[in-house]
Amino acid sequence: MHYNYLDYLFSENIPLKFNEFGFESELLEGIHALGFDTATPIQEKAIPLILEGRDLIGTAQTGTGKTAAFLLPLIQRMITGGKQNMVRALVIVPTRELAVQIDQHMQGLSYFTPVSSIAIYGGTEGMVFSREKQALTGGADLVVCTPGRMIAHLNMDYVDFSGVEYLILDEADRMLDMGFYDDIMKIVNLLPKERQTLMFSATMPKVIRDLTHKILKDPAEVSIALSKPAEKILQLAYSVYDNQKLPMTQYLLQGAKGRTVLVFCSTKSSTKVLNRSLRQMGLNVSEIHSDLEQKEREDVLNRFRDRSLNVLVATDIVSRGIDVENIDMVINYDVPHDAEDYIHRIGRTARAEASGIAVTFISPKEQHKFAAIERMLGKPVHKGEVPVQFGPAPEYRALKPGG
Repeated sequence: MHYNYLDYLFSENIPLKFNEFGFESELLEGIHALGFDTATPIQEKAIPLILEGRDLIGTAQTGTGKTAAFLLPLIQRMITGGKQNMVRALVIVPTRELAVQIDQHMQGLSYFTPVSSIAIYGGTEGMVFSREKQALTGGADLVVCTPGRMIAHLNMDYVDFSGVEYLILDEADRMLDMGFYDDIMKIVNLLPKERQTLMFSATMPKVIRDLTHKILKDPAEVSIALSKPAEKILQLAYSVYDNQKLPMTQYLLQGAKGRTVLVFCSTKSSTKVLNRSLRQMGLNVSEIHSDLEQKEREDVLNRFRDRSLNVLVATDIVSRGIDVENIDMVINYDVPHDAEDYIHRIGRTARAEASGIAVTFISPKEQHKFAAIERMLGKPVHKGEVPVQFGPAPEYRALKPGG
């Protein structure tokens, strides 16, 4: 490792290159094969601390490069630590989509190394469960899992976690929001006390702070400020009543044939209703939510990626696992839960040199949430006029801080 990396970072103020971290040649080969050259801010800060063996709490949103920030030093430490036929690293995530995404990232980075990995998640057939059991008993080096699926394996009494050296909780705030606290603690209590623990969370509420005190030892802290949306994203918002959201979506998509559009809804029911309505318009549209089997979700995402599907309607719960670029328009059918989600969602458009449009519908009961997003952005989002044919629309009354 570059022993004076902090002096290097702060005096030169230029991004670190991946060959500055002292990675093994076979790991660097995987990094370069994926086209990576310089580290992101979260990687610059986190990788040296993880290589030193420190526990870590990282505040960073999806899209900052945090996945590689923990995978790279783990792969490095497992390469240099010698081969063991046991599970050595456990990554716990809230959703199947994120598990698959991290495992794919892991496979790319570790391609030229002897380090093995598997993603373990629900919603799959019996043959997959058997393959997961074989990986857990035979000793995949790194396991990425959702809490519920891992509990299902643990209940069968064949999982041996005695060799686990590294525990990573990714999107910890989302996992607690989804009610996984008890499952997480059950898994953690089965792990060796002497281990390195890393936790990443987009936000840092009290419940996350309390969790860090329980499972981390003298952790280092790394925080990456919330990024701002790309300047080339045209942000629009419409203040509407709930019953105006569907006709407004249909109105906006009338000229969308041939363009890629991603629509986010807060519930499965609204996702299904919207998908049916847009299909009746003749649009090439599909839906993705937790009722679908994993293979169905992957098929839909692949069709959206290769542009054989133009419009995708998705629920919040799978939003962070959708890794698709070059989207022309993002529509927030419902206001996102927080500013991090808003920026992450609309960042799917206007990638590279392209421009893009992000539209949000704001019902009266959602106005306080959108006002909080605007405060985080530091400026108001332009409000469009609802066409007269859809009837009177509610006035947007943004609350000021303390108001």
